[in-house]
Amino acid sequence: MDTLKRNAMTILWPAFLMAGLLEILVFAMVDPGELHGVGGSPLALSAEALYTLTFLVFWIAISVSGIISSMLSASADEVNAQMDPR
Repeated sequence: MDTLKRNAMTILWPAFLMAGLLEILVFAMVDPGELHGVGGSPLALSAEALYTLTFLVFWIAISVSGIISSMLSASADEVNAQMDPR
């Protein structure tokens, strides 16, 4: 397995698990049928669609956080080695 795939999986898999946990915690407290949009009108989404969109937003946000942390934890030698065209 090459480095890019390994790094992606070390970020995406834990982010997937945490997004699932966060969704469980959020929807244990919030009823999706009672959510309203900005104008006060009820959302025109089914509960399943809302669960899916929420999970994807959580997963993307947690993944971006992991990517930024991974980039910031790289040493100068690692960054310079990636920039070297050889």
